[in-house]
Amino acid sequence: MAAAISTVKAAIGTALSSISGLRTFSYQPDQVNPPMAWPILDSVEYHDAMAGSMVQKYRIGVIVGRQTDRIAQRTMDTYLAPTGIPAALEADPTLGQTVQASVCESATDISNIDAGDTTYLYVEFRFTVYS
Repeated sequence: MAAAISTVKAAIGTALSSISGLRTFSYQPDQVNPPMAWPILDSVEYHDAMAGSMVQKYRIGVIVGRQTDRIAQRTMDTYLAPTGIPAALEADPTLGQTVQASVCESATDISNIDAGDTTYLYVEFRFTVYS
């Protein structure tokens, strides 16, 4: 039986919480309080999966503060490193026995975003869950 989407999102938030100092959520929060990360459900595939299971595709949004460009980039670089967000997500590919397998595939859309008259550095990680 496929894991409920809300259960998978909670498990992703828990996996990300292993990164010291990173604020993690299982939903997109209303307020920006960097550094922070949360899962965004991108798609659900039903017919490509085995009977009764799903392939869930997520983007993991990560925002860091940009008080100075060098510090922001160094902070983002630690999350982009294989030992950063990818390692946290893949430390337990079953997300605490919630899913059958998962993989962090890539990081993309590294850019600046504006919120509340402040500019932040943003990246999305592509994360696939097989449940």
